[in-house]
Amino acid sequence: MDVKLTAEQHRRIEEIEGYLKVVDRLRRFVAELESNRAASNRVIQNICESLGRELSHLRQRALTSNVGTVADLAGAMSVMATRGGGLNMKLRGLNDGLNSMTMQLEQALKQASTPESKRQA
Repeated sequence: MDVKLTAEQHRRIEEIEGYLKVVDRLRRFVAELESNRAASNRVIQNICESLGRELSHLRQRALTSNVGTVADLAGAMSVMATRGGGLNMKLRGLNDGLNSMTMQLEQALKQASTPESKRQA
């Protein structure tokens, strides 16, 4: 059965898929941070700053759209990435945040992909 989606639903699906691509890029940053545990502090700090910047940009984009609490989560993760503290704590928090963000975006994608019920006149 062919399911028709509205133009708004197609736009929303593309928007959410864009967010999922950003989350994948953030996962690569976190993996790079984890693989450079023994690197100098400056290398770790540069990766954390890049991660914080990407999360801040994601937060700004997510504020304009209504996608769960992605903007709030991205803001909290941005602060976590750029503040001081232990690397293990950062990695655990960032991984948990990315998993939560992925679940929220997948749920939003599922909702956006569901055709609107036929309206009865």
